Amino acid sequence: MRLHAGVIWAGSKPMKHSGESALRASQMKMGRFLRNPAGEAPPEGIEARRLQVYLDLVYNNIEGFIRGGFPVLHSLYDDEEWHGLVRQFIDVHRCHTPYFLEISQEFLRFLTEDFEPRECDPPFIAELAHYEWVELALDVSEDTFPVSAPTPRSVSMIVALSPLAWVLGYEWPVHQIGPGFQPQVPGEPCYLVVYRDASDTVQFMALNAATARLLELVRDGDHTVEAVVNLLAKELNMPAETLLEFGEQQLNQLCDQGVIYFKAA
Repeated sequence: MRLHAGVIWAGSKPMKHSGESALRASQMKMGRFLRNPAGEAPPEGIEARRLQVYLDLVYNNIEGFIRGGFPVLHSLYDDEEWHGLVRQFIDVHRCHTPYFLEISQEFLRFLTEDFEPRECDPPFIAELAHYEWVELALDVSEDTFPVSAPTPRSVSMIVALSPLAWVLGYEWPVHQIGPGFQPQVPGEPCYLVVYRDASDTVQFMALNAATARLLELVRDGDHTVEAVVNLLAKELNMPAETLLEFGEQQLNQLCDQGVIYFKAA
């Protein structure tokens, strides 16, 4: 779905010039009004009832997509605070796409580029929004679930991260945040893997630092189990033999859960 003519939603604010047509000037005036009806004058010659139809159509569609894409974030606000956040997004952010289905990604970009925090906004807003967006992105991803090589597995087999698995690190425990838990200062670093499993269900798993790094090494290279464990052991300054059994067990478990897969030799 596109917003009317692409001029209301996508792109930067236009610069007027002497050759600008009356139609374009009218469209730009309507766009500015729909973005910020409290601060911009409405276009002339359109009755208030018709303008309200456009206002409701634009705002309700955008707000509905954001609320549906970020349900935990929405639950942390009262109505006035939430609608103020959405209004700020519509007013100040210039989207890179006119498609409604990509509004969630644009809202995340807004929070990292254009957002002016208010007293009611939590300090973890950007990280929580990113975590919720990852869940949505994996849910709609067109990537297919990889088929792992048949057992028996061995340490000489190459392991790879599923294209439907994202290894994430946050300052805030985003997977625990909700109306009843809203930390005000960061704690220990939070490591997660969010993934879509064989049943097309999006799951998440909390990781310790060593397992998160193991998955990063799997993601970033084309390594056998033995090679990736050796890399981790070197980084941790540990004997590879000590870590091999742990690494093999971890990777087998992660394969069973659909996070990684083993390639045939």
